[in-house]
Amino acid sequence: MDVVGVEGEAAGAVSAGARAVPVGEWEREPHPSDSLRTFGAVVQALREHAGLSRVDLGARVQYSKHTVESVELGRRMPDEAFVERAEEALGNTGALRKAARHLTRGEAGLAAWFRRWARLEREAVSLCTYECRLVPGLLQSEAYARAVFEGTIPLRTDEELEVQLAARMERQAMMRERPTVPFGFIVEEHVFRRGFGDAEAMRGLVDHVLELTAPRNVTLQVVPVEARLHACLDGPLQILETSEGRRLGYSEGQQNGRLISDPKEMILLCQRYDTLRSQALNPTESRDLLERLRGEL
Repeated sequence: MDVVGVEGEAAGAVSAGARAVPVGEWEREPHPSDSLRTFGAVVQALREHAGLSRVDLGARVQYSKHTVESVELGRRMPDEAFVERAEEALGNTGALRKAARHLTRGEAGLAAWFRRWARLEREAVSLCTYECRLVPGLLQSEAYARAVFEGTIPLRTDEELEVQLAARMERQAMMRERPTVPFGFIVEEHVFRRGFGDAEAMRGLVDHVLELTAPRNVTLQVVPVEARLHACLDGPLQILETSEGRRLGYSEGQQNGRLISDPKEMILLCQRYDTLRSQALNPTESRDLLERLRGEL
């Protein structure tokens, strides 16, 4: 999870001979970057000088009060539209445009054990994911991700939940920003059948998955419920290839994650993934299955 549980999100350089790193040896949960905090403080100062509430500014920039709050507290990276509209709404001083040029993303919302993988993921030349528990983080709709975070234990405050949600949605931008990188997903059918919210939310999830997996560089294969036992039953798995041609893996359990770099272990994991890929429905059949599931809702 991007912060607690499923798909924690992680990263950092991995030495050539590195093996799985115990969770306790990884860095603690990060704080927002100084540049995000500074930008947020400038937005807040200008807003208060203009006599506007967060609700007022949200209405003018066409974002929610919660988004304005997240930006002001340095928890969320503002996009170009937010910067431009806020600049216009707060006096056109040029301060926000200039400050925005120096913004750098922190890692708020990412679980400590996932940070290594998240950094590697952003530079990978290919990424493959097998998931049997829930929809992969890169494919989750906002409503689905929110439901996942709301169900985690220990419970998070509303502010913490928003940080987690923002981190997950920002991570998805990687797929749109890297159209030449192959992304492969193999997901068990029962994952899409697990209910959350109402029928509209379920349909929204399926639509979101179909949209994100439509580009030519993205492949989705579904393992149907009638499929036999297979080689990946040990649990979820992610495999990436670096620009140097190395293959690294990541697996996750209860409150921990494991980055795998041992070459012999990676050979086995790649063999398992490739075998399952041959057993799952092909991409066309998989999309047809999802469309049928949508029609049943």
